[in-house]
Amino acid sequence: MNGTCKSPIRWGMVGGGEGAFIGGVHRIAARLDGQYDLIAGAFSSDAERARRSGAALGLPPERSYGSFEEMASTEAARPDGIEAVSIVTPNHMHLPVARAFMKAGIHVICDKPLTTSAQAARDFLAEQTNSDALFVLTHNYPGTPMVRQAREMVALGAIGTLRHVQVEYVQDWLTEPADAANKQAAWRTDPSKSGAAGALGDIGTHAYQLACFVTGQRAGRVAADLTAFVPGRQVDDNAAILMRYPSGAKGMLWASQVSPGNENGLSIRVYGDTGGLEWQQENPNRLWFTRFGEPKQLLTRGGAGANAAANAVTRVPGGHPEGYLEAFATIYTSAAQAIRAHRGGLDPAQEFLLTTLEEGVHGMAFVDACLRSSARDASWEPIQTQL
Repeated sequence: MNGTCKSPIRWGMVGGGEGAFIGGVHRIAARLDGQYDLIAGAFSSDAERARRSGAALGLPPERSYGSFEEMASTEAARPDGIEAVSIVTPNHMHLPVARAFMKAGIHVICDKPLTTSAQAARDFLAEQTNSDALFVLTHNYPGTPMVRQAREMVALGAIGTLRHVQVEYVQDWLTEPADAANKQAAWRTDPSKSGAAGALGDIGTHAYQLACFVTGQRAGRVAADLTAFVPGRQVDDNAAILMRYPSGAKGMLWASQVSPGNENGLSIRVYGDTGGLEWQQENPNRLWFTRFGEPKQLLTRGGAGANAAANAVTRVPGGHPEGYLEAFATIYTSAAQAIRAHRGGLDPAQEFLLTTLEEGVHGMAFVDACLRSSARDASWEPIQTQL
């Protein structure tokens, strides 16, 4: 991937301090193509831990803040202040932090999901109608080269008219009750921090967004069966969802964090009237393609079957694996390109295939429809995106 840039984006981070997994991922991704320079942060809601985390990352004390509010106001007032901030907090803090920085005119790169409720997401979208700051949601898997290839193949008619999509995201790490010492498990199973959706909100949103990205279509209605299998768990840990599309296509989504033997099993299969495609995140450099009545074909990243969409976000030659971190880096590099385009007065989100605020609202509307459906014994419910 072409990672050249004129100068790094001045960049900050909220959350992602000591003991946080995803903060480190975002920092690696931002650095991979040389697009960002981390110069400020509020790395924890605990002021002392925040400053300690900043020191460990080499930030000067005056740029390591005890609160995101202080960081937003101070950085906005500095002539060398940050241009963009990444939000890598638990879900319930996404919108308060985003609101503070966008009000200050600072671009936001936010971990998914957008927030904890569909109404809060719709309200935030209405608030930001006239904002001059960009908002990017970091659904990272569309940054994978062979996912980009699948999207382009579907758009160009390689599988004909879409009939069916099957997408799943399956893990086993919450099969037993969460250990209170496990910070990641603790907040993801606490509805006051994660929202009402558990596995659905954590990984189901990834699966649904991947289906939308590859097919170019959004579901119109869902019938969902959400279950908390672990006794005492307050949020779902398994979600089985049927989807109906306005085009007449159908879909199935399964998200589970209680399925032993699965580590990070995100996969998608799409079928049309003339062919099908299959991709698995745990083997991301391969894409299977079958034309009806012909032998199955294996297309590989960097190989002879890779198309322009895949090659545009490929960094190393074929046979050298690219995966999770590189996909994240593609999103960050695209966001940097979008920020530079925005400086010139352009509306760059679609050009760079970024997940926008409006798409984040749709994702929360999907979650809301699934929650309503499951509460009504898996009734068919519309996905209500409108404000």
